Amino acid sequence: MRAVIQRVSRASVSVDGVTVGALNSPKGGLLIFLGVGPTDSIEDVDWLVRRIVKLRVFEDAEGRMNHSLMDVEGAAMVISQFTLFGSLKKGNRPSFNRAALPEQAVPLYEAFCKGLSTALGRPVAAGRFGEHMQIDAANDGPITLIVDTKDRDF
Repeated sequence: MRAVIQRVSRASVSVDGVTVGALNSPKGGLLIFLGVGPTDSIEDVDWLVRRIVKLRVFEDAEGRMNHSLMDVEGAAMVISQFTLFGSLKKGNRPSFNRAALPEQAVPLYEAFCKGLSTALGRPVAAGRFGEHMQIDAANDGPITLIVDTKDRDF
C-alpha cells in the first residue's frame, strides 16, 4: 500500500457536485490518498493504520512536530488513489497495471478506513472508491509525506 499523507486545516471531497466527505475539525487533521497494490494484504492495512495514527506531524507548545493525530484529536479523510501505482516507464501516458484490481482493492480500502476509524475512536471521512472526485484541501505547513508498506524506510 502507498499513502500520500498531507496535514490539512480542512478538506472535503465531492462526487458529481455533492459533498460525500469532509474533514472539519478545529484542530485540522490528515488527508490520506491511499493506493492498493496487488501484493497488499490485511497486514499492510494494520501496519499502515498504526503508522499513520502515530505520525508526529502536529506542533507542540514550542512549535516542534511532536504530536500525533491521536494526541491532537484531529480528523482524517481517506481518498482511494490507484494512480499512486502509476508507471511512466514506457512513454508519457501512465500505465496503472501495477495497481490492485477493484476486487482486491475495495475490501482493503474499506478495511483501512474502518481500522483508522477504530484506532482514532471516531468516524473517518472518505471518498467513493472508483468515482471521479473533486478534492478541496487547505494544506497546513505544507507537510506531505509518502509511506509505502513494501518500502518501510522510504
